[in-house]
Amino acid sequence: MTLQQFIQQMPKVELHLHIEGTLEPELMFALAQRNRMDLPFKSVQKVREAYHFTNLQSFLDIYYQGAQVLVAEQDFYDLMWAYLKKASEQNVRHAEIFFDPQTHTERGIPFEVVIQGLTRAREDAERQMGITSELILCFLRHLSPEAALKTLEDAYPYREKILGVGLDSSEQGRPPSLFTEVFKQAKDQSYRIVAHAGEEGPAEYVWEAIRLLGVQRIDHGVRSIEDPELIDYLVENQIALTVCPLSNLKLCVFEEMGQHNLKQLLDLGVRVTINSDDPAYFGGYLNENFLATQAGLDLSLADLHQISRNAIEASFLGEAEKQLLRAELDQYFQRD
Repeated sequence: MTLQQFIQQMPKVELHLHIEGTLEPELMFALAQRNRMDLPFKSVQKVREAYHFTNLQSFLDIYYQGAQVLVAEQDFYDLMWAYLKKASEQNVRHAEIFFDPQTHTERGIPFEVVIQGLTRAREDAERQMGITSELILCFLRHLSPEAALKTLEDAYPYREKILGVGLDSSEQGRPPSLFTEVFKQAKDQSYRIVAHAGEEGPAEYVWEAIRLLGVQRIDHGVRSIEDPELIDYLVENQIALTVCPLSNLKLCVFEEMGQHNLKQLLDLGVRVTINSDDPAYFGGYLNENFLATQAGLDLSLADLHQISRNAIEASFLGEAEKQLLRAELDQYFQRD
């Protein structure tokens, strides 16, 4: 078995995936046609040609434009189903999936339409393909803290369908401290807590997410390396970083994979994981991220095992489910 085949068949867990970021151009065009909408792109090829980003904001501009085609419950079902089918084919066993309700409610799409479509697809995928998943509601940090509070209120009737809350969108100039109140209320409602920090924003934003929001893991977090005290804290408290290597390259956080600090963080004892973020836009799902990172950083089988195990430990699965996944992963690596 080649290393490529080994990675492809390896059991995996994904912890940093935006469902709106899985909207492939083909599905975008199909939904636009179904909903009788015009796109600013003439073809699938033209869409792909637009996927050259200089920073996070240049990506978000196209990301929010693409999401306009998501209108009906069936659209959200089709989006989630397409991702889970792809993930299952890549031997992803469990995924904890971000969704951005404000991207849709701001356009007049009812919260219920979004959550029902996503939930039906998750239930069907678990039944038909055996892949388990959870939903994490993300607040858009470029919008106001008051808008986030309104979204948390909108989510209340559907809280049993939502595992946690997070914070995403453009990071610069929007520190986690702005959203302290909404995360306090979310914690009071027993949601799991995560947040994007330390991608474009500084290491200080990671500290804020930990100290002020009470996060249980950090999404991205690669700039944590700038603060040795923070690294020590992450290691001591086993706070995971959900790193997205191809995303980091596409958004110019690192110029090339050989410069990525994932291996450095791993060697320091940080609980790093590999994830795909917005795979339709960044050139790869989970397997592609593992393959590119392994090649660029010369990861060993022991590294791959540790990163995969980190994802199981950092997930919000119950202990019994974690134990089953640990056993499957360990058995897979013992075959080699």
